[in-house]
Parts: sequence; structure tokens; C-alpha cells
Amino acid sequence: MSAPQQPLTLDDIVAHLDDLPSLPAVVMELLDSIDQEDVDISVLAKKVSYDQALTAKTLRLANSSQYGLQVKATTIQQAITYLGFQTTRSLITSAAITGCFPEGRCPGFDDKQFWRHSVATAACAKVLARQIRFNQDYAFTAGLLHNIGRLVLVSSFPEHYAQVIVYRAQHDCPLLEAERTVLGIDHVQAGVALAERWNFSDTMRLAISNYPHPEAPGAGFLAALIHVANAIVCALDLAQAGDDMVPRVSMVAWQALGLSEDTYLQLFRETELRYDEITAALLS
Repeated sequence: MSAPQQPLTLDDIVAHLDDLPSLPAVVMELLDSIDQEDVDISVLAKKVSYDQALTAKTLRLANSSQYGLQVKATTIQQAITYLGFQTTRSLITSAAITGCFPEGRCPGFDDKQFWRHSVATAACAKVLARQIRFNQDYAFTAGLLHNIGRLVLVSSFPEHYAQVIVYRAQHDCPLLEAERTVLGIDHVQAGVALAERWNFSDTMRLAISNYPHPEAPGAGFLAALIHVANAIVCALDLAQAGDDMVPRVSMVAWQALGLSEDTYLQLFRETELRYDEITAALLS
């Protein structure tokens, strides 16, 4: 396949964002409320509960053993009471995002494998965050969304992206390199454009923008955490992606986490356990 005649630009991406599926209005409200103190939680819980599929998925995740609830949550309001607003918001967002993109649009792109990798990265990021006493909800959500820009490109430009997949297979090169060569733009730029449209917090936008190069000035700690989680998941091959190259790990990010070899071995095992549970809750 030859490369497209015209490379894509950021303007092309932004112009197509309106054609993408939109998140449920209540999820947009939740994302918008991340930095607000005076949110009426009971009103938001009621709004979420009107969406039965979203509620069921959120509660499946809340009741998985990784959250250690002694009592089963049967309503969103109970989940908020038991787990806190921040954690429940991260679960609702995760449940909504994993179900909102159309599948099967792009030849050669495996949607299930994409989500398996994203869920595995979220699971690993959460385990890492707990070890270093970082916000686990931010880590989980950023892990889930770190390469959401691929779905933007696949949904908006499926024929173009099919050529990226062919190019990558032929040249055995990193994905970002294949995207830039064939499209003139990459999934990180597309992800940041979507994050702005969907009102993600600045913390989340920074992580999506900088996870491939966490040593960049001002990249933020969350980018380093997601960078390491992404590399671990590729190495463990949890997504069962035959073509998943293990990315080169930034020493800056690795040292920023400051974990011992024994801790990492324990982390690998825990990530595999958590991954199975989260996959069952979000992707079944």
C-alpha cells in the first residue's frame, strides 16, 4: 500500500472529533467536575443510575476483589459511600469509555486486543501507584486512556490507519514511527486533541501527551508511571499481541519510581491477577 497522498494535520483530527461517539452526558459532567469541590454527588449518582448498562458495568468493577468491599454495592450511591466519589467516578468513566467506540471499522486493527492492552496498563498503573503512594484512581484512568488517540485515528480515518498497520508489519518499527511516516501525525497528538474535547483534567492530558517520552521537561510524574506500566504490560504480553514490541524504557522514569527488583516481581504477579478481573468486568 502506498502512503496517503496528503498527510493528515491536527486540524483534520479536530475537524473529525465531532463525528466520534460522544460519552454519556453524565460522564462529561463527571469529567468536568474533577477539580470542583461543591459537586452534588447524589444528583450525579441518580443521573448515572438512569443508564442501566453503565450502572451494571460500573458495579461489576466496583465489586471485583481488587477494591476489597466487605459488602456488595448494588447502587451507584452505595459505591460512592463505600469507595468514595473519586474512585467511583474513575470506575464510571472507565465503564463508559470502554463501551463507546464502534468496532471493526479498520482492517487489521484488533479492537479487543487494543482494549486488553489498555486495561492491562490500567491494572499495572494502579498497582504501581499503590506501591509508591500515588493517586490510584488517576493512575488507573490514565493507564486506560494512554493510547486512546489510536481509537480516534481508527474511527475517523480507518483506511489511512490500515496503511499504518501494514507499514509497521513490513518495517518492524515502533507504532509512533509508523504513524508519523504514513499519516504525518500520531496517536499521542490525536489523544491530546480528544482529551481537550472531552474536558479531561490537565493531569490526565499531560500523561497522555508525555507517556512515550517521560523525560521531557514538565512531563509530570503520572507520565513516568504510565510509561513504565505500558512497558511492563508489553513485556508480560497480557494483551496477547504478537506484534507488540517492548518499548525502550526511559531510565528517568524507571528511577523516578525507585522500586526494587523484588517489588517488580511481585508487581508482575499482581498485575496479571488484577488484569483478569478488570477484563471480566469491563470487556465481557
